[in-house]
Amino acid sequence: MQSFEDVRAHLAARYEIDDNEPWLLSCEVLLAEGRRQTVFVAELETDGGGRVLRVGTPIAPLRGTDPVRCLRFNWAQRVGFLAVSDLEGVPFLQLCENRPYGALDEPALDRLLIEVASQADSLERLLGQDRDLA
Repeated sequence: MQSFEDVRAHLAARYEIDDNEPWLLSCEVLLAEGRRQTVFVAELETDGGGRVLRVGTPIAPLRGTDPVRCLRFNWAQRVGFLAVSDLEGVPFLQLCENRPYGALDEPALDRLLIEVASQADSLERLLGQDRDLA
């Protein structure tokens, strides 16, 4: 993968693309037990002028979420980090992972989407007692 257009072409061949903007797209990843997780993929510019791919997904509204429990979950993960971003004016807990293009080929991108979606779904289940929060 050398560019966001490479990523877009690869994902469009495997998923139905929902949001499709110049530097952002989203798709639903099918998980175990028929669960689904919407994943957003965007290109970001680093401080040094390089470009990385961010894969992220909303987990739950931040209101009513125990931040200590979230940070303990984050500490135990090998991939991803927690962040907060507004969705329609509501602060949402997000799970994100940034990867340089040089570290991505098609199988690595596929694994990354599934890892982020699966981890976010696990955290969502933990916080919501198996309810879908996002």
